[in-house]
Amino acid sequence: MILRRFVKFVSFVAVSFLVLSCSNTRFLKEGELLYLGADVEVKSDSLSRKERKAMRKELEALTRPRPNKSILGLRPKLYIWNLAGEPKKEKGFRNWLRTKVGEEPVLFHQVDLDYNADVLQSYAQNKGYFKAVVSADSTRRGKKAKANYVITPGPRYTIKSVTFPKDTVGTSDLDSTIARTQRRTLLKVGDGFDLDVIKSERERIDSRLKQKGYFFFKPDHLKVQVDSTIGEHKVDLFVKVKSDTPEEAKKVYKINDIFIYPNFTVRKDTVGIDSTDVTYYKDFIIIDKQDLFKPRIFDRTMYFKKGDVYSRNNHNLTLSRLTNLGVFKFVKNDFKVVDDDTDDKLDAFYYLTPLPKKSIRIEVLGKTNSANYTGSELNVNWSNRNTFKGAELLQITGFGGLEVQVSGQNKGFNVYRVGGEANLVWPRFISPFKLESASGFMPRTKATIGYEYQMRQQLYSLNSFKGSFGYLWKENARKEHELKVSEITYVNPGNVTDLYRQRIDEDQTGTLEKVIRQQLIFGPIYSYTYTNTMRQRLKHQIYFKGVLDVAGTIAGIATGANVRKGDTTKVFGVPFSQYVKVEADFRHYWKFSDKTQLASRIIAGYGYAYGNSYELPFVKQFFIGGTNSIRAFRARSIGPGSYDTTVNEDEFLPDQSGDIKLELNTEIRQKLFSIVHGAAFVDAGNIWLRQKNPEKPGAEFSSKFLDELAVGTGIGLRFDLSFLILRTDLAFPLRKPYLPEGQRWVIDQIDFGSSNWRKENLVFNLAIGYPF
Repeated sequence: MILRRFVKFVSFVAVSFLVLSCSNTRFLKEGELLYLGADVEVKSDSLSRKERKAMRKELEALTRPRPNKSILGLRPKLYIWNLAGEPKKEKGFRNWLRTKVGEEPVLFHQVDLDYNADVLQSYAQNKGYFKAVVSADSTRRGKKAKANYVITPGPRYTIKSVTFPKDTVGTSDLDSTIARTQRRTLLKVGDGFDLDVIKSERERIDSRLKQKGYFFFKPDHLKVQVDSTIGEHKVDLFVKVKSDTPEEAKKVYKINDIFIYPNFTVRKDTVGIDSTDVTYYKDFIIIDKQDLFKPRIFDRTMYFKKGDVYSRNNHNLTLSRLTNLGVFKFVKNDFKVVDDDTDDKLDAFYYLTPLPKKSIRIEVLGKTNSANYTGSELNVNWSNRNTFKGAELLQITGFGGLEVQVSGQNKGFNVYRVGGEANLVWPRFISPFKLESASGFMPRTKATIGYEYQMRQQLYSLNSFKGSFGYLWKENARKEHELKVSEITYVNPGNVTDLYRQRIDEDQTGTLEKVIRQQLIFGPIYSYTYTNTMRQRLKHQIYFKGVLDVAGTIAGIATGANVRKGDTTKVFGVPFSQYVKVEADFRHYWKFSDKTQLASRIIAGYGYAYGNSYELPFVKQFFIGGTNSIRAFRARSIGPGSYDTTVNEDEFLPDQSGDIKLELNTEIRQKLFSIVHGAAFVDAGNIWLRQKNPEKPGAEFSSKFLDELAVGTGIGLRFDLSFLILRTDLAFPLRKPYLPEGQRWVIDQIDFGSSNWRKENLVFNLAIGYPF
């Protein structure tokens, strides 16, 4: 039976392939040929097979036009174009299907063989194959045609020597400066000649000269002469300054006066200087008639001082810091040569257009969380971007929301949230001792205070208070640090219903009682983030975030707290938590093409409670499962370890938690058409307890932890609406860790035709945004 179905399926696929392949050409007019692309043959005895393959790939990518996109030899987008037909209207479904989803046929008459041959020959010569010869032809089969190019590159010319200007007595300052850059040259003896490397070398030298004050110098003022007459397929390179380089490009410029317009508009009269408007502060001339900003903020952001040699690096860092202050809508600058005897000074002008000082923003959000709750939230945010005239940002937010669990064990117990938060951010380090950041990003000091009231319908309510003080700073665009010198969290329960108390009495594990315990947590938190995901051209992108959370250490040492003595030490009548918790989140994105990507994630976490605590406070414990975790299992329903949460079918609100966490995810993402993207994924992971709990057999971490990983798989669709990404995932388990050993893999039980299997195993997730 299974074999017969498989044969039918293969036959259906084969017929479908044949039909799709033939149907694309039957729509062509008489004499038209469908263009299938270009083949390039590289004929060379001196190149290895690998080198010929690489050259062929590079050259084929240069040919134009590009053929219709294909998948396994099929062209589905072209098929959709033909299937939709000529629309009668410029708008409508057929027009959308034809122009947005489909793709117009690329015909052979659009191909210029001679032009492509010239492009390939020029490219090969620029790579050092000076004697390259290219011929072009075509082949036809039915109503399809291909372009064929044969290139005989000949030997590649290599670099024999590189000569820079001399750094000797009598040499001009410009030549001497260029000579001193030779140590880091990109032109290496023995390398193949490459015009792109020569262009990069000119840009490198120009960048170095900009650091040394040559404000008006440009890469075009340099030339690299090539002597290919020396024989043996070698070249000598000579780096020189062009003879027609203007005198201003040969001068080193210094900064003279620095003018700052912090309230600049496009009106012409705003750049005039009235003596009553001017503030002289250190090396700056500030024209701020309305006295919007304290002058000292410019001393923190400006990297230029009067008398400094111009530096492109300082130029860019200054602009970056001014922009990063967050109070200016536009930041631009200009340099003008001072008309004096030396003619080698620059006046610097900074024109800053401020954002509105105060603003209010109202947001209505759709949201999901890891516990499968879906709902909406209303946020009202009031901001003051220049609270004390030092670019301080004060934000006061009020929020309220409703969340409903659309799937899972606890449907019907809605969550209502209301609260507020105030944040004050200073664009500098505030500390008893001096701290500096040398990056183009302004360091920040942040103070936060907030309150939230949460009511879980028919169960309980929680009052949460939070306050923190800390620092945020970036080394560069990739590396970011955050240090909360202290974060204080106080959770106090209220309105616990009889229903919930009854369930607490029935729960032998103590899980439900943890949720409504009073909690007092205070201590520092440090996090480090590294990412290069903003560099879209990279084939491999990574993201890493590590967090170290330490609570109650000093208080525990000072009081000698030790819960094992039979009691806990309290602050204001509440036991404080004492623990160390570390967590690492590593993600890798492998871009196969502009439309295909493999995304993977590893999360590992460990928490150790000691002193005044037996275990981590509930809000700091690890959870797993749900829409952004292991999607084949309900939120917080896995683990810990091999503990079986299904033993008691009436168990209430499991919310299983642990001290140790390991999670692994990977998914292939593919753009299908228009706003629709598809994904196929595999998730694995679990949580464990650090110590044995008699009420939860199999929950503790052991050497068998790999045998206790939950595994799930599934497929999904993502709808990219630009302002948000709506995600749907359909998943099912492959491995259930709570089953007896030897029976945990359930792949052989998969049966999509069984309603009972679907009801027990299929999990549908609706979420906003990617899971990672």
